[in-house]
Parts: sequence; structure tokens; C-alpha cells
Amino acid sequence: MNLGKLKEYRSWLLSAGIALAVVVWLLSGQIGDGAPRQKLPELAATTAAPRSSVRVRTQSAEEIMRTIVVNGKTAPARIVNLAAETDGRVEFIGAKRGASVDRGIVIVRLDERDRHARLAQAEATVKQREVEYQGREKLMSESYVSEAQLQEAVAQLEAAKTELTRARLDLEYMTVRAPFDGALQARQVEEGDFVSRGDPIARFVDNRTIIVTANVSEFDARFVETGQTAQARLATGETVHGKIRYVAPVADEATRTFEVELEIDNSDGQLRAGGTAELRIPAERVLAHRVSPSLLTLDDAGNVGLKIINDSGEVEFVVADVALSTNDGIWIAGLPDTATIITVGHGFVAPGSMVNAVPESDVDTAVASKSGDEDH
Repeated sequence: MNLGKLKEYRSWLLSAGIALAVVVWLLSGQIGDGAPRQKLPELAATTAAPRSSVRVRTQSAEEIMRTIVVNGKTAPARIVNLAAETDGRVEFIGAKRGASVDRGIVIVRLDERDRHARLAQAEATVKQREVEYQGREKLMSESYVSEAQLQEAVAQLEAAKTELTRARLDLEYMTVRAPFDGALQARQVEEGDFVSRGDPIARFVDNRTIIVTANVSEFDARFVETGQTAQARLATGETVHGKIRYVAPVADEATRTFEVELEIDNSDGQLRAGGTAELRIPAERVLAHRVSPSLLTLDDAGNVGLKIINDSGEVEFVVADVALSTNDGIWIAGLPDTATIITVGHGFVAPGSMVNAVPESDVDTAVASKSGDEDH
């Protein structure tokens, strides 16, 4: 009877025995001499993640001229709209659209009509009034003419001279000439058109002098002065030099920038206005480091900068202040005078982390040694 019950509960007893054995094993670890617990921190230290290795270059800053670089556009130095100053019909066209024209060259001439006749009449009237005045002046000395009569003769003479001046100007106004050396941008009339005083005739531009217009920031405006030498790189790839002719005294309300104009000599007429340009203005002398643009990276806030190793051996992010950009690289101001710049691996380390800095010189030496061994 007892043997049967034992067989009936054998599975339960086996499970209870296994559970008891597990409990005893666990308790044996808790009540031991404590050596395993003492070795746990050492184990954690030995299994900690290793530091990242980065390649670095230590270099010293150099003094350069910081350059203000802004985008702008080219334009003629002067643009004038020529209008008719008298009435008449166009009888002669002296310049085609787009033609280069010297000062004084005829652009449009109107028909004379009776202008020469009116001029001759005005000249004759002046002579008559002069004779009348001289006669009354002589009689005045002999007391035959009063002072009022003499002054009347003076007034008539001046009125005749005024009419003569008008007749001469009207004859002169029939010819529209180039006001300065430049180019005929547009012409609104053709031969045979009738124009009245004030009607538009042509649009004339001074393309012998080109200006580059751009806007500089509030910070950079203090470095720009009238008469200062600067240069511009045109969209065609040409680099031209000139002088600053204008700096706006008041900033634009919308952009808070100041308009600047660079004047460029274009006597030969080779440069064309109306294109884009990059204005480069020397600002101040600063200490800067020359680096490759590929070393620039972004921080969490979206700022562009460089990663360096500071004196504590930690990675530090420095916002880039580009002082100058050349074909050989960019010059960054704001770094320490002697900076250890991360050149390889900057994308895999975060600011504040400790890294193993491997100088570029060590890498170059190792590569050279390996190449020498292979040669042997």
C-alpha cells in the first residue's frame, strides 16, 4: 500500500528535490567568502567600452586679412531717360539700340520747321530794342526823355533778349544728344514719329563704369568705408578690382543690412552689367587656421564648425568663423592659437567624450616604415 503511494507521488517528489537543490546552490553563493563580489568591479572595468581613436593635426594660427564675402549684382553706374524738350517730327536717327555712343553724339534729331526764321526774327528785334535804348539814353542826358521812358526801353530790350534765348534753345532742343559716354539701351521713337515736349525718346546707360551692388550685415558694415579698395568675382569667372563709392548710412528695415556699391572701370566696354557677382571686401587682420572644408561638421543645433581636442583631452566643438576662403582651403578664426584639430573620425565622436588622439605624423611614419619593409 505504501509502495503504491510512493510511486503515485514520485514525480512530485522529484520536482521538489530539484527545487531544493537550486535553492541550496543559490544560498551557497550568498553565504560564501565574498570573493566573487569583490572581483565584480574589476571585471566591469576590464569590459568597459574602449575609447575611439581619431587622427589629429596640431597647428598654429597665422595672421591673415579677414574678407567680407557677399553676393550682389552688377549694374551701370548711371541710367538716364531722355525726353523731348520741344515739339517736332523725328527726321533723323543717329544711334542704334545697344550701340556704344560717345558724349555729344546725336541720338535723334527733329525737323527744324520755322525755327531758323523765328531765330532771325528774335535777333532783329533785339537789335531794334538796342537802338531804341541807346537813343533814349542819349536823349535822357539832354533831358528830353524821362527816367520812366528810359526804363521802359530797358524792359523792352530785356524781353527781346529773352525771346532770342528761347529761339536759340528751341533750335538746340531739336537735337537729342548723348549726355555722357555710354550705350543706348533703348529707343522709343522711330523716324517719322511726332513727339511733344516731355515724350520719352531713349534710355541711355553709362556702361563705361560698372558698379557691383551688395548688402552687408550689421557686423560687417563697420569695416566698410568709402574709397576702400575691394574686388568682385563675376559670374563669367573674371575678377575685377575697384573702389567702394557708396555705403548706405541707414540699414534696410526688412533685412537690417547696409547697401554697398563697388565702382569698377570699364572704359573698354568689355564687361556687361546686370549679372551676378561675388563682392569681396577686406575687413580686418585676424589669427586663423587653414583647414579643408571637408573637416566641417554640424552640431545638434545645426551650427557649422570644427571638432578639436582641448587641453583636457576631450572633444570640443567650435563654431566655424570663416575669415577667408581660397582655392587651397578655408581659414577659420576663433580657434586657439595652437589647436589640435580632428582630421579623421570627427563624425564618430561626440563633444565631451575622451578619445585616443593619433597624430598624423605618427600615421605617416608608420605607413612609410611599412612601405620600406615591403620593398626589402
